[in-house]
Amino acid sequence: MNRRSMLSYSACAAYAACAAATAALTTAGFPAHAQEFPKKTVTIVVGFAPGGAADTAARIIGRKLADNTGLTVVIDNKAGAGGNIAHQYTANGPADGSVILFGSVGPLSIAPHLMKVGYDPVKDLAPITMGVNFPNVLVVHAGLKIKTFAEFIDFAKKNPGKLDFASTGAGSASHLAGELLDDMAKIDTVHIPYKGGAPALQDLLGGRVASYYSTLSTAKQHIESGKLIPLATTGSKRMPQLPHIPTIAESGFPGYVATNWYAFVASSKVPKPLLDRWNTELVKVLTTPEVAAELNSHGMPPAPGSREELGKEILRESALWARVIRDRKISLE
Repeated sequence: MNRRSMLSYSACAAYAACAAATAALTTAGFPAHAQEFPKKTVTIVVGFAPGGAADTAARIIGRKLADNTGLTVVIDNKAGAGGNIAHQYTANGPADGSVILFGSVGPLSIAPHLMKVGYDPVKDLAPITMGVNFPNVLVVHAGLKIKTFAEFIDFAKKNPGKLDFASTGAGSASHLAGELLDDMAKIDTVHIPYKGGAPALQDLLGGRVASYYSTLSTAKQHIESGKLIPLATTGSKRMPQLPHIPTIAESGFPGYVATNWYAFVASSKVPKPLLDRWNTELVKVLTTPEVAAELNSHGMPPAPGSREELGKEILRESALWARVIRDRKISLE
């Protein structure tokens, strides 16, 4: 799969055929209001490999954004370092608003407390809007013969250091979800970082890693096929798509909450009026019923809001995970 793939719309009647043949459709012309945006391709940077949850959500949103604005929208997957490469790229990117980032909780609120990163999430990146906010689901390979969360904890306690878990990278939400459970449950599991949800899933399905705090989008079809066993979810309440699966909080660890979220940000060099305009257009996309329905079907409910609200959420999450990292004495350097 190419790392860069266009998501845009054309007025041609053969849309489906064009999409299949080229994976890119360009809108002819620009509506008047889109003249405020750069008169060129707009890039949505994603910090993880194609096929994972961030990539899936970005493509759903990107299609509608292209349709609404008449702009050509490109998804650019810059995977690696738990998403930090993409965040540094965007922080150092152009000031004309042509590059926006579908950022994530890891690089924005976690990684700076774990390692040296080439950007400051507050100074170098400007908030636009929250995109989606959702819990992960702890899944295990069916061959592990663990069927319940209680069995998972019991196995981990009896076999310290022998049960591992995948993540989308060091400092990612899926990494810290595991660290938080280790801390609260007093167990010792081994963290295995990957460059995104798709490669993590591949090794999980192959039995090369035992468990994964996965997004529902990534794991759903394999849960349905029985290849993966869902044990618990990481939010404050059960997921509507998995109503029979308990939360970790209700499974003996009250107060456990580790949600995953993706939000739109841009270089802080982008002028405020353009950032405000991006907020308007992206909130419009996220509140469109068909987009909301598609995101919800993947277990990623949209959570649009103001630029100010996102800025406060980034700081709140940063303080939370800084405490966990300090208490766990986690260091990746």
